[in-house]
Amino acid sequence: MTVAPAPAPVSFGEALRFWLKLGFISFGGPAGQIAIMHQELVERRRWISERRFLHALNYCMLLPGPEAQQLATYIGWLMHRTRGGVAAGALFVLPSLLILIGLSWIYMAFGDLPLVAGLFYGIKPAVTAIVLQAAHRIGGRTLKNGWLWGIAAASFTAVFAAGVPFPAIVLAAALAGYAGGRYLPKQFQAGGGHGAAQQSYGPALIDDHTPTPAHARFRWRALAGIAATGAALWAVPMALLAACFGWQHTLTQMSWFFTKAALLTFGGAYAVLPYVYQGAVDHYGWLSAAQMMDGLALGETTPGPLIMVVAFVAFVGGYAKAALGPGLLFLAGAAAAALVTWFTFLPSFLFILAGGPLVESTHGDLKFTAPLTAITAAVVGVIVNLALFFGYHVLWPPGFAGRLDWPAALIALGAAVALLRYKAGVMPVIGACALAGLALRLAGWA
Repeated sequence: MTVAPAPAPVSFGEALRFWLKLGFISFGGPAGQIAIMHQELVERRRWISERRFLHALNYCMLLPGPEAQQLATYIGWLMHRTRGGVAAGALFVLPSLLILIGLSWIYMAFGDLPLVAGLFYGIKPAVTAIVLQAAHRIGGRTLKNGWLWGIAAASFTAVFAAGVPFPAIVLAAALAGYAGGRYLPKQFQAGGGHGAAQQSYGPALIDDHTPTPAHARFRWRALAGIAATGAALWAVPMALLAACFGWQHTLTQMSWFFTKAALLTFGGAYAVLPYVYQGAVDHYGWLSAAQMMDGLALGETTPGPLIMVVAFVAFVGGYAKAALGPGLLFLAGAAAAALVTWFTFLPSFLFILAGGPLVESTHGDLKFTAPLTAITAAVVGVIVNLALFFGYHVLWPPGFAGRLDWPAALIALGAAVALLRYKAGVMPVIGACALAGLALRLAGWA
């Protein structure tokens, strides 16, 4: 059998070009983005092995924040030190931020036009199907035995029936995984009892047994430096906002709220959205429930992490509240979107740069990997709950006391069949659903 040669070393410039390309093609939410990175980095380019990729992914699933962006940051850091991690993570987000600022302005300025309203009517049911597909795809990679299925079911029951906070679910899953790794090790290996995927794509630059590079080894001095830098990067802009505008100003409160969202919510975008909805819609009133759903639709149709919906939330809030005065509505929205993106993603970079050396020392240790596998299983249950949450708001807009919106239900069903049965791409499905919604609105059926 012919053994593929090891890939040539990758320069920082070559990696930079790839991360920029990834920022523009990373559609499909976390599941789609992780699939793209796996295909490009593990299968085609062989920059990192399957086992090391999955170990890094499990760590990112544990963290609060967008796991796909954190995974890009982790691999960039592993390959090219701190500058590689910062470049990979920033370029994963920047194209999405610029695109969303433009689309958010169009939405606020022209969103009442029948054309735009009809398109969004069709996109919202598609979003519900996409969230359900995400649960299916992540579950298919993770839930390989009854124990992990049980954790996913318990997670869903806890959040749906009892409203248990997600951090508590993460803690319970981690404890279950630790016990499982100790007493049922085969059932809690990465991949759910079947180990990491064993398909070989040839030797990788960072292979299963490649020694940890010097910059990725744990040192207390490096950890202290990262912590101090991170604290300054958060405190200085927050202090300037409070000094210039006051603590109760919209921009200051947005920065503070999304700092908490970044630190206190786990499981990636699908798990954090209910928390953002509760704060932005119910507590602060920065936007309405319908606008929140429209923002999620925009997040699904643009590249970058789905959590970039926070940029839409911030733009709409800054624009509607005239945060910089009635004559500077676009600037207020753009400033709010940029600030919220900064405070939302700053912890993600710090978690990778500070925690990466610890993770690199555990990629063969089951007592660390088993809790992460269990947490991934728990996230599946939370995503299913989120699909029901969105389905309720799309299919019964007035609540269960009102009638079912059957045109929206048909669009959602068609999208689900296309995604799950025929494996259609996310973008074609969203496009078809948008056109269907527009046609139904113009015909007076919706």
